[in-house]
Amino acid sequence: MKVFGIAGHSGMGKTTLLERLVPEISGRGHLVSLIKHSHKNIDIDRPGKDSYRLREAGCKEVLLLGNDRWALMHELRGGAEPSLDFLLERMQDCDIVLIEGFKNGGFPKLEVWREGPGKAPLGSEVPGIVAIASDTDVPDANLTLLALSDVASIAAFVLEHAAPR
Repeated sequence: MKVFGIAGHSGMGKTTLLERLVPEISGRGHLVSLIKHSHKNIDIDRPGKDSYRLREAGCKEVLLLGNDRWALMHELRGGAEPSLDFLLERMQDCDIVLIEGFKNGGFPKLEVWREGPGKAPLGSEVPGIVAIASDTDVPDANLTLLALSDVASIAAFVLEHAAPR
């Protein structure tokens, strides 16, 4: 299993790029998984559903299985967020795990950057950024610059620079 990250300020288009990158890498014969870290409270369950009610009743974990997918929900209940290594250990076998978030993690990353007021590129501020994908020139970029619209080149770069876990 290899890992590669997609980093950038909020609203730069990280998820949009990933939506195009995943099928490109999958189409090259690779099994792709993803970890997305959010600083917001998330809930994949809905109030009133049995799994929600049982989770709210105090279960530490609830595994929900349906016809098309399953999801394991783990309640932190005020505890610390797990490390990226902890989460990677729980991933099924695949060729590459793309990581959105965990920008301070020690793995290679591509920054998605679009010109906008007050949002300079992260560049060397974030460990592991090895390239920038942008739709414009990037000020003071001493990293590999990739065209944000050239998903095939970005996929090749990601596959070449992904690090073994």
